Amino acid sequence: MAIDFVSNQEIIVAARRKLEQGPWDYLVGGSESETTMRRNRLGFDRLAFRPRVLRDVSQLDASALFLGHQLRVPVMLAPIGGLQTFDPAGAVASAWASEKFGTVPVISSVTQPALEETAAATGSPKIFQLYVDGDWDWIKAMLTRVKQAEYVGLCLTVDTAMYSRRERPMLDRYNARQGRTPTDQRWRASITWELMDRIKDFAGLPFLVKGIATAEDAALAVEHGVEVIWVSNHGGRQLDHGRGTIEVLPEIVQAIGGRAQVVLDGGIQRGSDVLKALALGANAVAIGKLQGWGLAAAGVDGLVRVLELLEEEIQIAMALLGVTRLDQLDSSYLCAAEPVTFPHEMSAFVNLPESQVR
Repeated sequence: MAIDFVSNQEIIVAARRKLEQGPWDYLVGGSESETTMRRNRLGFDRLAFRPRVLRDVSQLDASALFLGHQLRVPVMLAPIGGLQTFDPAGAVASAWASEKFGTVPVISSVTQPALEETAAATGSPKIFQLYVDGDWDWIKAMLTRVKQAEYVGLCLTVDTAMYSRRERPMLDRYNARQGRTPTDQRWRASITWELMDRIKDFAGLPFLVKGIATAEDAALAVEHGVEVIWVSNHGGRQLDHGRGTIEVLPEIVQAIGGRAQVVLDGGIQRGSDVLKALALGANAVAIGKLQGWGLAAAGVDGLVRVLELLEEEIQIAMALLGVTRLDQLDSSYLCAAEPVTFPHEMSAFVNLPESQVR
């Protein structure tokens, strides 16, 4: 398929044309007042760059290593439940796009198709994301399947003790979980550090904890031997009135003191956002909404184009900042600034006509 999108703005518009109102609102909305979701974006808008000049930036390297795996750019694909809503191939589409571009997808345990089918779709590395939806025997059976399918890491999501009120799709009477096997919420509500340890030890895989939002929990996680701290508030889709992820990142990085790698999601819309996160100590970021928009707009090719555009923005910002490698970034390249736009889920695209995306 020939893809001529020149901006992710055009991809968003194309996705809106193809999605019904319910799936659209499920993808773009947050919980309750959507304060946390807007703060994710506001956090990036409150950071300005401090560029350095007269440096040779004729050769740039925007690649990164994550858990020993090479990423073309430090942007991974976040786990999304119900990916088949945006592309009939579901998680397989994300796996194909990841391999084609050169990154790592994190495959949700509540998306289609089966984890084995997604694993077999490509030979490139994939990480599996687990929601606990059963007792210890259920967990062991799931983890056995994950290991047999040769996933390279296990991600446990820990910020869903209760399913939130996501009112945009609710007002459409749209249920994103319709068709899934009903689960008992008490399993997710009863996860403890001790159960996490059992899961981590049984899996024997590099272990990521997704949903860390405080320095205290980050410090506890590394004490429990977690290899990756995933700074996340579920894209503003769980607890409302939380802080933006980029705002909490510095305290988390300080608390773990280099003892684990760091992933951040929430509000990533531009290549400049990626560099801000890395400058404050993240090793990589993950995209959710942009992933869904890319798949809805043009399937695998649409998602690859999303990543290509982010790569171009990253490279331009690197050169204009005066860095040639990502490990040269630190907080000296940032300073506080006043935001100039009202934050919302698409506010990084100032030329986006509101009439086309509501």
